[in-house]
Amino acid sequence: MGSPPLSEHLISLDTFPSYKDATRHTFLAQAGDGTLPLSRLALWLSQDRIYAAHAYPRFIGSLLSRIPFQDSDNPSGPKERQNEEILRVLVSCLDNIVREVQFFKDTTEQFGLNVEEWAQRKATRDYTAEMVRVASSGSLEDGIIFLWAMERVYLDAWRYVKSIQKQSANPTDSNASNNVAAVRSLAENWSSPEFELFVDTLQRLVDGLEIKPWSEAWFRAEDIWSRVLELEVAFWPEDGEELVKPLKKQLWSGLMTQTKPT
Repeated sequence: MGSPPLSEHLISLDTFPSYKDATRHTFLAQAGDGTLPLSRLALWLSQDRIYAAHAYPRFIGSLLSRIPFQDSDNPSGPKERQNEEILRVLVSCLDNIVREVQFFKDTTEQFGLNVEEWAQRKATRDYTAEMVRVASSGSLEDGIIFLWAMERVYLDAWRYVKSIQKQSANPTDSNASNNVAAVRSLAENWSSPEFELFVDTLQRLVDGLEIKPWSEAWFRAEDIWSRVLELEVAFWPEDGEELVKPLKKQLWSGLMTQTKPT
């Protein structure tokens, strides 16, 4: 009996934090049952927009530059076909992220979510720094595995939210009502058949890399998977974090007050 595909092997790993920690976080549970404060949702969206609008395009661009096209490769040969498939998938990533950033804008405007004043969290800096590191010093294969891992966790996290969503019959708080509606919109977007198909395409790409079990690349893939889970767990804001994290404008206003001549 042969070894399972790399993607299945990674998902089955016993890691700390675990896959469940990354896809069943308290933030997600509260998003699903309607108890997530609107301000914490806004905090998270402000960080996810940084990831999507700034870090993700740079990450994909770096991977595009690493595709090993060679003039000596047979145009109809397996290497050229694989490179062309990687190119198609990465270009689709850029198309998707352009739509995603617009989706962020539309959602925040529709539900009155303030995403412009939040300071960048350490978890966001750590995540984007790791994307830069993998894209610049890792192999193309490492980058593709990292990409799939991010998207797979995201899909299953929002599948979980969708599975436990509850609509309050008679919401008395307009903020709570906005929260439920906003989360429903997010969950529908990130658990849609189109997004599932995209993640499945990335998974086939990972498995098509034909990384040999117990090879150096195989063990690097395990490390990448574990690291993504760490980053994803930290990326979900904790209870009460929105109450203690400073806002950009508050910081700037305080600084101006202190330095303003009297």
